[in-house]
Amino acid sequence: MLKVFLVEDEFVIRQGIKNSVDWASHGYEFCGEASDGELAFPMIQRERPDIVITDIKMPFMDGLALSSLIKKEFPWMEVIILTGYEEFAYAKEGIRLGVSRYLLKPINGEELLREVDGLAEKIREKRLQNSIQEKYKEEMEERQLFERKEFFRYLMSGELTLSQLLDKADQLSLRISALWYNVVLLRYDVLDHVAGEYSADLVVIEEKLPEMIREDRCLLFDRNLEGKALVFKADSEEELEKEQKETLEKILSLLRSYENVRFFGGIGRPVNRLRELPQSFREAGRAFAHRFLTDPNRILDSRELSEKSFLQKEDAALSTIDPGHLDRNKIMEFLRTGDEEETDFFMEEFFRELGSNALESTLFRQYITLDTYFSAARFLEELGNTSEESRLSAPGTFHDEAEAFSYMVKTIKYAISQREKAANSRYRDVVLQVMTYIGENYAKEELSLNQVASHVNFSPNHLSTIFSQETGIPFIRYVTDLRMNKAKELLRCTGKKASAISQEVGYRDPHYFSYLFKKTQGLTPTQYRNREEPAASAPEGGGDEG
Repeated sequence: MLKVFLVEDEFVIRQGIKNSVDWASHGYEFCGEASDGELAFPMIQRERPDIVITDIKMPFMDGLALSSLIKKEFPWMEVIILTGYEEFAYAKEGIRLGVSRYLLKPINGEELLREVDGLAEKIREKRLQNSIQEKYKEEMEERQLFERKEFFRYLMSGELTLSQLLDKADQLSLRISALWYNVVLLRYDVLDHVAGEYSADLVVIEEKLPEMIREDRCLLFDRNLEGKALVFKADSEEELEKEQKETLEKILSLLRSYENVRFFGGIGRPVNRLRELPQSFREAGRAFAHRFLTDPNRILDSRELSEKSFLQKEDAALSTIDPGHLDRNKIMEFLRTGDEEETDFFMEEFFRELGSNALESTLFRQYITLDTYFSAARFLEELGNTSEESRLSAPGTFHDEAEAFSYMVKTIKYAISQREKAANSRYRDVVLQVMTYIGENYAKEELSLNQVASHVNFSPNHLSTIFSQETGIPFIRYVTDLRMNKAKELLRCTGKKASAISQEVGYRDPHYFSYLFKKTQGLTPTQYRNREEPAASAPEGGGDEG
C-alpha cells in the first residue's frame, strides 16, 4: 500500500483534501499531515511517504523549499504541488526541482485521485524495474564469479590461443593486455577453522582485499579452497616489480593485523607474454608448496629457491642428508590440506631441503618410501577409510631416485584423492541441507545466498561454488526454478489469483512475479493457466481397458 502525506497551511482546505478521497479503499495509506514545510519535513523523514501533496505558499517554509529538501534526501519520492497562483515562474522552479505534478487550486477529490493514481503507476513501474535490475544484477554477479574462475583456469592452462583469451577477457570486461605479467598465489585462514565456513575475520578480509588492489595493474581471482590468485601486469618489468611490492605490502599489513589469521603466498617469475603465464603460475605454485615446509605468515618468492633439481646425479652419501628437515608431520600436513596438483612441487622442495642427493642413497630411499607409505595409510585411517588402506601399493626395492620419487608422488596423490571424495561426501550433505532449507523457506522473499550460507555456516562464495558443483546449476537459478514450479502447481490446481500465488512463492511484487514467470516459462501466469493441455495420445492397440 502506497503512503500519502499532505502539507497545507489552511485547515479547512487540508481537511477537505484529506476527507474528499477514500484513500484506503483506493489502495493508499494517508500517513500524515502538517500545516507547513518546517513541521512537515521531520514527519516525512520518519514516515517516508511515497507521495507528498503540498501547497506552494505557506508560512515558515513554503512548498518549493520543502520540495527541494525532499528531493535532496529522498529523490525517489513523488511531489505534487498545489497552488492558487498561475505564475509560470512557480511551475518552472517546480519542474527544475523534480516536482511530479503542478496543480491549480481548487481541486476536487476525483481529479486529485486521478493524479495520484497516475503517480502510483509510475512508482510501481519504477519499483518493478529496480527489482528486476537488482535480481538481474544478483544473477549476473554469481554467473560472473564462475566465468572469472573459468577464465583464470584458461589463463594458467595455456589451452586457449591468445585471440581466444583476449575475447574471453573482453566478455568479462577485464583489461588483460600488458607487456609483463606475474602470478602470486595467496591463501589465508583462521587457526583451527574449517575451510569454507564462516569467520567474522575472514569476511572482513574478503571485503577489504579488493581495496588493496589497483584494478588497472592487478586482477584478483578466487580459487575457492586453494585461496586467491593475483595476476600483476605492467608495461615494464620495473613497473611490475614496483606494483607487486607495494600491493603485497598492503596485503601483508592487512593479514598481519589479525593475530588468529595464518597465511602464506608464493610469487612466480615475471614473463613478458600472456601465453607464458602458465610458467609463472608453475613457479608460484612451487613457492606456494613451501607453506608445508617453512614457517607460515610470509609470501615466498620463487626466485629465492635453489635452481638445482634434486634429481640431478651427484655422489650419493648419507652424510649429506640433513636429518633436521626429515619431519613426517610435514607430509601429514600436506595430506590434510594440500592440493593434488601441488604434490610434485611439494615433494621436490621436501627433498631439496633434505639434500639434493638424498634419494641416491639406497638405504634412505627404502626408508623414506616406507615412511611415506605408512603416513598415507595412517591418514586414510584418520579418514575412516580403512578398507582403502589395502589399495595402497607397499613399496618394493627402488633402483633409482626417479622411481622412488614417482612412487611417493603417486601414493600421496591417491591419499589426497580419497580425502577429496570424503570432502565431497560432506559437501553433498551440506547441499542436501541447503536444498531442504530452501524447500522450507522459498515463500520468504528475503531468502538469499547470504542467508542460506549463514544457516549452514559456510561463506557465501564457497557455498555458491559447491552448490553449483553438486547440482549442476547456480544457487539463484535453483531457487527461481523451485518457485516457478510451485507457482505452476498453484496455477494448475487452485483458483487463486496470480497476486496471491506471487506471495506464496516468495515474490511480494506481483508485477515482478509476472515478469519473471513470463521470462522463464514463455507465458504469463494467466496464459499458462488458460492454455489448452495437449490431448493425451491413446496407447498402442487402442480401446478402453476393462
